Amino acid sequence: MEDEVFRLLRFSYDQLDDLTLQQCLLYCALFPEDHIIERDDLINYLIDEGIMKGMRSSQAAFDEGHTMLNKLENVCLLESAKKMFDGGRYVKMHDLIRDMAIQIQQENCQIMVKAGVQLKELPDAEEWTENLVRVSLMCNQIEKIPSSHSPRCPNLSTLFLCDNRLLRFISDSFFMQLHGLKLLNLSRTSIQKLPDSISDLVTLTTLLLSHCYSLRDVPSLRELRALKRLDLFKTELENMPQGMECLSNLWYLRFGSNGKMEFPSGILPELSHLQVFVSSASIKVKGKELGCLRKLETLKCHFEGHSDFVEFLRSRDQTKSLSIYRIFVGLLDDEDYSVMWGTSSRRKIVVLSNLSINGDGDFQVMFPNDIQELDIIKCNDATTLCDISSVIMFATKLEILNIRKCSNMESLVLSSRFYSAPLPLPSSNCTFSGLKEFYFCNCMSMKKLLPLVLLPNLKNLEKLVVEECEKMEEIIGPTDEEISSSSSNPITKFILPKLKSLRLKYLPELKSICGAKVICDSLEEIKVDTCEKLKRIPICLPLLENGQPSPPLSLQNIVAYPEEWWDSVVEWEHPNAKDVLLPFQCFSAKSLVASHSFEIEIYSPDRIKLLRFFFFMIKIL
Repeated sequence: MEDEVFRLLRFSYDQLDDLTLQQCLLYCALFPEDHIIERDDLINYLIDEGIMKGMRSSQAAFDEGHTMLNKLENVCLLESAKKMFDGGRYVKMHDLIRDMAIQIQQENCQIMVKAGVQLKELPDAEEWTENLVRVSLMCNQIEKIPSSHSPRCPNLSTLFLCDNRLLRFISDSFFMQLHGLKLLNLSRTSIQKLPDSISDLVTLTTLLLSHCYSLRDVPSLRELRALKRLDLFKTELENMPQGMECLSNLWYLRFGSNGKMEFPSGILPELSHLQVFVSSASIKVKGKELGCLRKLETLKCHFEGHSDFVEFLRSRDQTKSLSIYRIFVGLLDDEDYSVMWGTSSRRKIVVLSNLSINGDGDFQVMFPNDIQELDIIKCNDATTLCDISSVIMFATKLEILNIRKCSNMESLVLSSRFYSAPLPLPSSNCTFSGLKEFYFCNCMSMKKLLPLVLLPNLKNLEKLVVEECEKMEEIIGPTDEEISSSSSNPITKFILPKLKSLRLKYLPELKSICGAKVICDSLEEIKVDTCEKLKRIPICLPLLENGQPSPPLSLQNIVAYPEEWWDSVVEWEHPNAKDVLLPFQCFSAKSLVASHSFEIEIYSPDRIKLLRFFFFMIKIL
């Protein structure tokens, strides 16, 4: 690095007003060149290393960590980064800044960084000096660590061997003289057995073994009483490591095996400092034991029965809410795993799957009152949401409702709860008042989806998706009770002020979206696919001063199939609406082979050129 460039970068580093910020920046140099670093991972390391101190909760630490990273981005010492098809948050360090950070740390020979340089063997013995504090050998091709390697590094506190995906064997001698080790990361390696000498690393505070898909054997952890973070996610372990009940200082535990396992009784109550507990879908946990963890802030787990879930909620301290939860309740099918570990941006999610609903009304699921997303999948004997839980009517913070493959569901809610009263005025605390996205798919008994009584509550609805419901006749319409109790002045207009996306697909009996006019001036897309009994789109377009319709300013596209039906049968509220909307229309070409066919939207010639360029780039890459 040229002296002048280094001087300028060093000046920017020295100008940081906080030693913690400086240490955070230096830590990023442990990663390979051009490496995209996940923010949450980096913040966890800063907590592990004690760089971030004095936080009373993990959520407070993460909030402070993101603030620090934002500051480093703002002064251009870190860059914001993204990964394709990934909504996560990442940062990246410029190569010159990384060189500077390594040089600063090497002034006292405190670190060895050989990350992502295609190493096939460990560095030579003379490079393992006694004053080393941190060593990063991540992202290499090291295959084994033989018994000839036993570095004497009493001050070494951090060792990254993660992402050496060919690493299958580590000799017992390797850790014998690393008695000061605090952080050990072996994630995403192919090790099958952890050396017994790990059990003697009594200063270890962080042990990371996630995504070690071949790992079957971990020695006793009984003596690792200083351990605060333990990650055993996605391994081949058939049993919990011995001595887990002794790890009373753990604040973070992530555990998951490819095989089905029940979390042993008696361990969780001993982990009283636990703030983060994540277990894979194949691990069954007991609700009462989880509920006694008073410091818990983040929870991702699977309760096989709804009774365990209810027991968990009853055992919780009701004055303290979880910051993040993704809770799966019920029996799992293979396809449910992706639902449990999906990429939803919501922080508070409950998934119900394959639950048996008692016909006598005894079955009722409780929910945290701050739930943001509810997924209901394959609860086949539920005829209404109220069969599953009546309290969901009061979950006013619910933003996403996803109902799929509930074959006997006939109505969304029991309108008898509402219809005796006049239609309510919109309120911030009524049923579904916070709902933003509603997905209703593969439910074969439903004929009318949304009763009129609910419409005034849906002022925040942004997305409505209804797919593959073979008996669906009307999306918004009166129930029999509403018809019998209706006044002589029927409702002629509804407003959905925030609706952006309307998607209707494979609804062969659909005859009506809504009998009344619908005003939704925020619409961005309309997709109607294979709904050939539908003859009318009740959406009212804004009118110009001359009375002619105008597309909403937000509108981007209208996708319809088949084209002949759309052009010849479907009518809008205004006779000139079709002409006005013509520039926004495109049609789907379908493969007749696959039941869930791949769609290609046909756009203008300019967009076709863009698509051709896109596929050309894929081909050459």
